[in-house]
Amino acid sequence: MDVFAPFHDAVLNAVAKLQEDGIVPADVKLGAITMEPPRESGHGDLATNAAMVLAKPSKAKPRDLAEKLLPMIEAHDDVEKVEIAGPGFLNLTLKQSFWPGVVRAVLGQGEAFGSSDQGAAGR
Repeated sequence: MDVFAPFHDAVLNAVAKLQEDGIVPADVKLGAITMEPPRESGHGDLATNAAMVLAKPSKAKPRDLAEKLLPMIEAHDDVEKVEIAGPGFLNLTLKQSFWPGVVRAVLGQGEAFGSSDQGAAGR
């Protein structure tokens, strides 16, 4: 189970909307956009660097892009709130109702929990 995937997808969907609106170039590379735990646990459950990655190719300030991304990401059903940190990182706090599903999925995997082919093709 990849807890990050649905929220990474929400970020990419928000970026796609900014591309449709002409705010972010259509040909911008999105591979460097990450979704990971924030450096400090008090800053929510997940963090993304999307606005930082998109700033230079969009010729925009990261914080301005973060402000545009925030409401679209916050609209996700499992997101409680999104906050801008520093120059433009976005910290997501997930709804408490999200976590029991994660626990059920982990328990359902039994002995297979933690097994992964991720990264098997290279470093």
